[in-house]
Amino acid sequence: MKPEIFKAYNNKSFLNSHAARPIRVLCELIEPETRLKNLEIENSIVFFGSARPKDPEIAQRELNDFESENADVSPSSGDNNEEWTRLKRIVRLSKYYEEASLLAEKIALWSKGKEGPEKHFICSGGGPGIMEAANRGASNANEKSIALGISLPFEQGVNKYADPDLSFEFHYFFVRKFYFLYHAKAVFVFPGGFGTMDELFETLTLIQTNKLNKKIPIYLYGSEFWNGLINFDQFVEWGVISPKDKNLFVVVDTVEEAYNTMITDLEGSL
Repeated sequence: MKPEIFKAYNNKSFLNSHAARPIRVLCELIEPETRLKNLEIENSIVFFGSARPKDPEIAQRELNDFESENADVSPSSGDNNEEWTRLKRIVRLSKYYEEASLLAEKIALWSKGKEGPEKHFICSGGGPGIMEAANRGASNANEKSIALGISLPFEQGVNKYADPDLSFEFHYFFVRKFYFLYHAKAVFVFPGGFGTMDELFETLTLIQTNKLNKKIPIYLYGSEFWNGLINFDQFVEWGVISPKDKNLFVVVDTVEEAYNTMITDLEGSL
């Protein structure tokens, strides 16, 4: 039997090999922009934040169910205490899910009906938590939104509120982060963990070092989280950043404040 012969670009074994990594990187760079360009997408409003918060009703129900199922056991005992503490923390964090969704919906409604350079699309990392909330808010406004997903062993694809034609699944983090900022006109950073910090500080670094040919306003949402997490004044006191670098971001606390500050900044830049 004659062996099957493949053209190089049809040889999956080769394309998935170590040697072909540059080709895979180029595919991740070129395909998303081709799709976005075909859909005439020029501007995005980016939402960063934790994958852990949930719809507040769901988070509270899960805590209530756990407490009911373990009513006869002290919450402070062993594994129960760990799970009880985790669920309480999720309830506390989940207020930001609701606020991210409301903010995304408000921005999507503001952009509704606009075209070309005036049109702005909500963009998230495509996963659960704050990312889902952002896509959900756009969906509530009957607007499409972008989901820049990433292949991870503990997350399954993009959330259900993302539009299929604007959903992507990246393998390489650095390409995904490139697309977060390539079309970004503003960035909202909600409470999050290491991934959120990575996204925030890379964005700050790119703006500080003038590696972006544009100014992107950054809004840190939730002073109770940010003020307790990072002492930005210490950066200045130790001389590792300039005092003016603190102007690269603004801390906001409500949906209205976040929305109005963004609108003022964007309309002032037009």
